[in-house]
Amino acid sequence: MQYRQLGRSGLRVSTITLGTMGFGGTGWATPVGQIDVAGAREQIAVARDAGVNLIDTADVYSGGLSEEILGEALGSARDEVLIATKARMPMGDGPNDAGLSRHHILRAAEASLRRLNTDHIDLYQVHEWDGQTPLEETLRALDDLVRSGKVRYIGASNYAAWHLMKALAVSDARLLERFASQQIYYSLQNRDAESELVPLAIDQGLGILVWSPLAGGLLSGKYRRGVEAPAGSRHLSEWSEPPVHDEDRLYDTIETAVRIGQEHGVSAAQVSLAYLLAKPAVTSLIVGARTTDQLRDNLGAATLELGADEIAALDDVSGEPLRYPYWHQAATSAERLGPADLSLIRRHLPK
Repeated sequence: MQYRQLGRSGLRVSTITLGTMGFGGTGWATPVGQIDVAGAREQIAVARDAGVNLIDTADVYSGGLSEEILGEALGSARDEVLIATKARMPMGDGPNDAGLSRHHILRAAEASLRRLNTDHIDLYQVHEWDGQTPLEETLRALDDLVRSGKVRYIGASNYAAWHLMKALAVSDARLLERFASQQIYYSLQNRDAESELVPLAIDQGLGILVWSPLAGGLLSGKYRRGVEAPAGSRHLSEWSEPPVHDEDRLYDTIETAVRIGQEHGVSAAQVSLAYLLAKPAVTSLIVGARTTDQLRDNLGAATLELGADEIAALDDVSGEPLRYPYWHQAATSAERLGPADLSLIRRHLPK
C-alpha cells in the first residue's frame, strides 16, 4: 500500500479508502449492501491488513446506521485509523435538518461524533453544495469545529469548480480553515472531472478522494456487451447513479479493461482502479464492496502498475473531445500552458 499526502496538509492517507455505504444498507442504500457489525469488522480487518488507514462514511448513509456500525466495529482500534464523514443531506423532516447552515453543521457534527463513538473526526466533508447559505457562514462553522479539536481537516464533495474556487477564496481572505480535499465522482465511465475539478486540485493543492471509482460496479467486468447482467445487478436498470449516456463507449471501455486485465492476470476492476491511481492529483479511491472477496480483489489495485501504452489505450477508448475553451487553447496556446492546464490538454497536443 502506498500513502499519499492529502493536498497541502501533512496527513498521509492510503491510496485505497474503505467505503461504508453498505454498512447497514437500509432505505435507498439497500442495493449497495446490508453489512452488519460482524461483516464490518471483517471488512475493516481485511482493509487494515492491506494497509488501508482511511475509512469513509456519511451521516446520511442508512440514516446514521453506517456511522453507528463503523463506531461499534472499530471499538478500541478507533485511534489506529482515520475516519472521514460528511454532512449536508436531510437527516429529518424539519426545515433545518439539511443544508450547510451553522445550525445544521454543528448539530450534524455532534450527532456524528456520538454515533461514531469518538471525540474527533479526522476529515469532515460537506457532502454537497448549498446555494442558499452564505459560504462564510458554512466555512466559519467548519473553522470553529477545527479550532475546537472536534475536526482535524475539512473537505468538500460534489462541488462544481466555481463553487470550490469561491470557497477557497473566502477561506483565504478570511483566514479560515481551508478545504484540504475534494471528494468527487471520477472513473473510466465518465471523466468529466478532468475538465475543471482535476486542474483546480493541481493548481490549488487539493487532494482528490474518488467515490464510486468503478462506476458502482459497471467497470467490474461483470457487465459485457451482449451478455446478460448477473442476477441482482442494479445498473443499466432502475439504479441511475452514475448515469450512463453512451452505452457503446462504456462497453468498449470495459472490453479494453478486460483485455488489459487478462494480460496482467487480474480483474477489469483492478485495471480500472489502477488507471485512476495513475492520474494527477488523485490521492485515494474509496472502495466499498458487498463481499469480502470483492474487497480483497479491489485492494489488489494498490500494487498494480499499468504501462504508458495501457493508460493511453484506456484514455483513448473512454475519452471525449475537448470542450471549449480547451480545444481553442490546445490549438493556439500550447506554448504557454501550465501543469494544471496540461493535465487535461497534453494528450490532445501534437506528438
